[in-house]
Amino acid sequence: MKRIEFVSCHKLPERSFFYKGKQFPVCARCTGIYVGYFIFIPLLSFIKIDIYWALLSILPTLIDGLTQAYYNRESNNFLRFFSGILAGYGLAGLSDFIAYWIVFSFKYIFFN
Repeated sequence: MKRIEFVSCHKLPERSFFYKGKQFPVCARCTGIYVGYFIFIPLLSFIKIDIYWALLSILPTLIDGLTQAYYNRESNNFLRFFSGILAGYGLAGLSDFIAYWIVFSFKYIFFN
C-alpha cells in the first residue's frame, strides 16, 4: 500500500513536530500552512479576504524562510508554525480570489 507523500517538504526531524514519538509527515512550517488553509477555507463562505491582506499575510513566512536560507539564521518551530498559519490564511485568500475571477471570466465570456 502506497502512502500519501507531501510535495516539496524537507521533513527534517529538527524542524518537525512529533506526537507520541512519531514525526509529523511534514515540517512545522508546512503543518502551519495546512492548518491555516483548512481553517480559513470554510470561513471564506462567511468572510472575504482582501487580496492585499492575503499577500501581506504570506510575507512573514517568506521572510522567515528566506532569512533562514540566505542569512544563516535559525528559526524555531513555534515561529515556523505560526507564520505558516498566516501563509495558509493568505493562500486561502489567494485561492478564493483566483476562483472568483475564473468564474467571473467564464460567465462574462459565455453568458454575455
